[in-house]
Amino acid sequence: MNKRKLSFIKSGLILSASFALVVGCSSANAGNPQQQAETKEDVHWSYEGENGPENWGKLKPEFAACEEGKEQSPIDISEYKPADLVPIKFGYHAADWGVVNNGHTIQANIASQDNTIKLDGTTYTLQQFHFHTPSEHTIDGKPTDMELHLVHQDKDGNLAVVGLMIKEGKENHQLTAVWDKMPKEESKEEVALGKKLDASALLPDDASTYRYKGSLTTPPCSEGVNWSVVKQPIEMSKAQIDAFKEIFPMNSRPVQPVHEREILEEKSEQ
Repeated sequence: MNKRKLSFIKSGLILSASFALVVGCSSANAGNPQQQAETKEDVHWSYEGENGPENWGKLKPEFAACEEGKEQSPIDISEYKPADLVPIKFGYHAADWGVVNNGHTIQANIASQDNTIKLDGTTYTLQQFHFHTPSEHTIDGKPTDMELHLVHQDKDGNLAVVGLMIKEGKENHQLTAVWDKMPKEESKEEVALGKKLDASALLPDDASTYRYKGSLTTPPCSEGVNWSVVKQPIEMSKAQIDAFKEIFPMNSRPVQPVHEREILEEKSEQ
């Protein structure tokens, strides 16, 4: 087991893309790479100013990948190659969740360890989901209003993140319970959702994806994350998007160079 990665997922579920040592995730902090990144030195990173993304790699040695890495996320998904990929098998069902404002995003932490996906023959367990605005990934150069990241971990500590692009449209009733509970102020305490939520209800009808090898989108920007960005966006109402922006006006990392990576496009399910 990669203990370094596991520590990110299991010790600070207060944020992000917890790809275990990699993204931007049961304890109140389980699956929170960002929370773990801010160690005893209390290194504060942000999305703007002196501690913004362009300087993350300089804030502490452990963040070096943010500046030096060659497989960083997010990216612009444009020069992709059609491929005969096996669709992700989602094994989601209704579960209890807790919601937290970790100072960087609103994150929902799952209370059980039996929601899974099967990707390329490997089973990953769902840890948490969280949000960014505007979307961190862009498709053919275009962002969407928001992006949702479903963060998973396999038995060896490897991470797989499923990204859902969000555009303004009709109200997203599946996320109403999360929006009703999301704390407006940063806190280490989770707020119980109060009702079960089935993560499968968050997925669009066509869950085919773009796939590539990337990183956490927050410090320490660790690489080795298996990214799957769903091609079909989901919708949230303007009121829901605005409610998130009142707390986090902007919390997305700019797109990073693709370098020599391949971006594969899964055939549509429909």
